[in-house]
Amino acid sequence: MGLLDKNITEVAGVVAQNPMLVCVKSSNKKFAGVFYGDTPFAYSTPVLLMQLSVAAFFTAVVQRILTPLGETAFISQMLVGIAMGPSFLGTYAVSFIRTLYPGFSIYVNETFALFGCMLYMFLVGVRMDLGMVKRSGKKAAVIGVSSFFVPLMINTILSVFVVNIESLDPAHRKSVPFIAAFQSLSSFHVIACLLADLKLLNSELGRLASCASMISGICSWIWIIITFAAQQSLMARDRSFVWMVLCVFALVFLIVCVLRPILLCIIRHIPESRAVKEGHMYSIFLMILFTSLISEVIGQHFMFGPMVLGMALPDGPPLGSALVDKLELYISSILLPSYFVFSGSKLNISLIPWRTFGVVEFLSLSGFVGKLLGAMVPALYSNMPVVDAFSLGLIMSAQGIADVLVLQQSTLLRLVDRQSFTSMLVSMVLLTGIITPIIKILYKPSKRYMSQRRRTIQHADTDSELRILACIHHQDNTPSIIELLRISNPTPRNPICFYVLHLMELVGRSAPLLIFHRPDKRQSLIYSSETDHIINAFRSFEQENPGSVLVNLLTAVSPYASMHDEICMLAADKRVSLVIVPFHEHWTLHGTEDQLPRQVRSVNINVLRMAPCSVGILVDRGTLTGYKPTTLYSIVIVFISGPDDREALAYAMRMGEHLDVALTMVRIVEPVRSHESSEELELDDESINDFRIANVGKRHHAYREEVAVDSVEMVSVLRSLRTGYDLIFVGRRHRSSSPLFTGLTEWSEFPELGHIGDMLASSDLKCQISVLVVQQQLMFGADNINPFFDDPIAIDMSRNNSKVFPN
Repeated sequence: MGLLDKNITEVAGVVAQNPMLVCVKSSNKKFAGVFYGDTPFAYSTPVLLMQLSVAAFFTAVVQRILTPLGETAFISQMLVGIAMGPSFLGTYAVSFIRTLYPGFSIYVNETFALFGCMLYMFLVGVRMDLGMVKRSGKKAAVIGVSSFFVPLMINTILSVFVVNIESLDPAHRKSVPFIAAFQSLSSFHVIACLLADLKLLNSELGRLASCASMISGICSWIWIIITFAAQQSLMARDRSFVWMVLCVFALVFLIVCVLRPILLCIIRHIPESRAVKEGHMYSIFLMILFTSLISEVIGQHFMFGPMVLGMALPDGPPLGSALVDKLELYISSILLPSYFVFSGSKLNISLIPWRTFGVVEFLSLSGFVGKLLGAMVPALYSNMPVVDAFSLGLIMSAQGIADVLVLQQSTLLRLVDRQSFTSMLVSMVLLTGIITPIIKILYKPSKRYMSQRRRTIQHADTDSELRILACIHHQDNTPSIIELLRISNPTPRNPICFYVLHLMELVGRSAPLLIFHRPDKRQSLIYSSETDHIINAFRSFEQENPGSVLVNLLTAVSPYASMHDEICMLAADKRVSLVIVPFHEHWTLHGTEDQLPRQVRSVNINVLRMAPCSVGILVDRGTLTGYKPTTLYSIVIVFISGPDDREALAYAMRMGEHLDVALTMVRIVEPVRSHESSEELELDDESINDFRIANVGKRHHAYREEVAVDSVEMVSVLRSLRTGYDLIFVGRRHRSSSPLFTGLTEWSEFPELGHIGDMLASSDLKCQISVLVVQQQLMFGADNINPFFDDPIAIDMSRNNSKVFPN
């Protein structure tokens, strides 16, 4: 018998044992290119690249359309997968699908898709912080446990009635109890991704949902492991259940007690602010593949080991964030869309019997109601508002990719039949697609810190402590903030309660952190020595000024998209009068610009719009830190008109009481001010009179008026202030209809600084002085514009003009 005949005989024997086996023609010939007459759709490599490209492209397009509607990435991925399956394109564009997905490419595509899921679940584990379970309060624990057991009990009872009442086929009847159970499960990562997509991670509700979902997710995975092990034992018709469970514990022990110490050793050998070595990354990939292999060997899902390994790896910098940076974009944007297309290819909605679909939808709705009640009842019992409790229930009811993976494994273990599986995925898309826009509409984080109380420096009691919150993105911001605090004149009679918030981007973890640094306790969650340097600098300043300054140090680890919520909530909780944020461009000692991440600018704009108090943007050019004991700080305030100018003047007057400060006020006067209300004119004149009376006889203080009829003359006045001072105070908002600002709107580069601040920050004016742009608290809601003065943020910020101011 020849070799070919022998192979045919062996294949025939395998086919006889497995009638579902499909044979395809294999060729060792490589694709030579279209110029040699080859078609790319006849070879595995170009077909795979085309499949990945098409799936990623359509997913990106659909996600771009649905994201403004409040839908998550999961909905976009599932819709593309279903659309490219037999339910739509597989029926109405058969030639296109057969060309793009020929039979010989299915196994290659499936391998890449599942490999992407394996890495994705590893990143899921990396992002998880098991310390949240320990830190979660009683309320979060009760909500988490209730969100798991209440829907499970409700669905289990209903499934018994359905089996006894409905006349179902044997396969579907056997699946009903497991359908009911799987509809009751939840996943921490699904909820964390939902919160991130809706920009609710930093909200009070988001933190509660994160902690509760961690607890309910752990309960769900314990139930899944036990159920899968029991089913495999029954399918094998032996008593291997105990051994399977023991093997699971052995794998967890191996990861925690052997691989985790190796990972910790790797972290200790990573120099700070250095990239992770390729050898370390290679070792981690070997661990991922090894744990995945062991998971398959012991009968668990091959993603179980990598996910546990990810949970064992410390989240955040340096290793966790490096892994997320290297893998997340490629996996989520390229490999995962291919997995959803692969999953959608198995769904044919037209073949679902109406009875099966009705039963599944009934159990899906009952599971949804159970999760809703499980979260709402404990929340309402703890005096949470009804709308917030309802929003929490909706968040805890969301489903995602983790649920899809579990359902696919359940079909392989014959716990759920194929038609029920299809119905469950359709139900998952419908419920989650409806839930997310409702959450976006109902819950607004800004309502938590919107205030109608006056929290400004102008209206603060002069005999009480002044509360200020300063935000720091980089340790280079520290010296200027400390000097600004020092010249704010803290005294035992008028002390300053100063909150310092070190802002760090959320990388390598799913849940945000807000860390309070106590003097008597070193926090184990400090991310880098940079935080230590900031803490030590402010602690030293506090010790130098006992009884005058009380410094409270915090670190917020948060995504930039919702970082403003962290700032605003802290400002509201601590009842501060002023929030100081650094401008996104920083000037070093050498005079060059060192830009912070571009997202910092968006954070500043959101703080300006939503802060429950006054806001100051500090444009630091290094002049604040150049103080010498033999000289005075020279501060100038440019006053034109409006509440922001009055707020800036109130802060400058407080600084003017410091013995080492020389304060100059330059009032730019228009000959005609008919565009302003009489009420505003009276308030301006009253503030000017207060300044002049308070500084009578102080030889280091000065007041002068400059008349300007148009923007050219006003710019000339500003040019005269470019040197000779250490700090310039300006208000942010002014009326654009004033002749002083005619034409300046068209040249605005940084609208968040206002017209005057934008000019002073521009390189065209060649101003070498630090600038503090002040906005008084908005009293008309988070999104409203002050009715008396225009908000320059409304200008199109997409323009980046090379502007030249009038000479």
